Amino acid sequence: MTQSHPRISKAVIPAAGLGTRFLPATKATPKEMLPVVDKPAIQYVVEEAVGAGLTDVLMVTGRNKRPLEDHFDRNYELEEALRRKGDAQRLAKVQESSDLATMHYVRQGDPRGLGHAVLCAAPHVGDQPFAVLLGDDLIDPRDPLLSRMVDIQEREGGSVIALMEVEPAQIHLYGCAAVEPTGDDDVVKVTDLVEKPDPADAPSNYAIIGRYVLDPAVFEILRKTEPGRGGEIQLTDALQKLSADEKIGGPVHGVVFKGRRYDTGDRGDYLRAIVRLACEREDLGPDFRTWLRRYVTEEM
Repeated sequence: MTQSHPRISKAVIPAAGLGTRFLPATKATPKEMLPVVDKPAIQYVVEEAVGAGLTDVLMVTGRNKRPLEDHFDRNYELEEALRRKGDAQRLAKVQESSDLATMHYVRQGDPRGLGHAVLCAAPHVGDQPFAVLLGDDLIDPRDPLLSRMVDIQEREGGSVIALMEVEPAQIHLYGCAAVEPTGDDDVVKVTDLVEKPDPADAPSNYAIIGRYVLDPAVFEILRKTEPGRGGEIQLTDALQKLSADEKIGGPVHGVVFKGRRYDTGDRGDYLRAIVRLACEREDLGPDFRTWLRRYVTEEM
């Protein structure tokens, strides 16, 4: 009989990056606050965590990230102004972000990589499994990736990472997993991990995307992990150690994702994400699609 493991409740969102690819827009505005249609990217990520049942959210921030905290806090002056105007629709939108989850914040004083950002969460997480969501990857809520990962971790224990098949020529942009099949079509056993390998050396075309459900044993490994590629402490290096020895923190599994993913970490993909999401909105889509067809036909 398969052992059942406690369901997790805590999510960690690293948000200390400088957003240099979006300068000058991110000179004074956190990249996570850039709007995707009419909602900041970071809110989509928090909503995804909450949708998977993770209502305790720790955000790992850095300098100039105060707007993130303000966004998920109450704004009584704005709420009262909207209330006086009788604008119930906008009032509900303003209050939505502050009512989503129990939010906590910790600063990553020295930006030493994703592994170091995750390690900053150790005092808050304690000895329980937890999820990590990267803000550059937006997962469509119609494709419940994180919920599936939590289910697999609850069933199998250990850690679970999100994988996506990419073109072999693109694998050098990602962490890459060597895998073995399991009894589930969308789940694989991870036997090795390599951070941004050369295509000729990659063990597969399964790329790690920005969702993880981690056993707390990862913290002790991260404390001992030396800086790797780019002089940063890589989470992939710690996961590689977990995959090599199940006695440390259980097995590492991967959920192969084939759904809708919006990459907002690149300027071009950010624009494409906005167009795709706007086209699918009931309130914006019909008029926007009509304009877009006309624009492409007449101007391109």
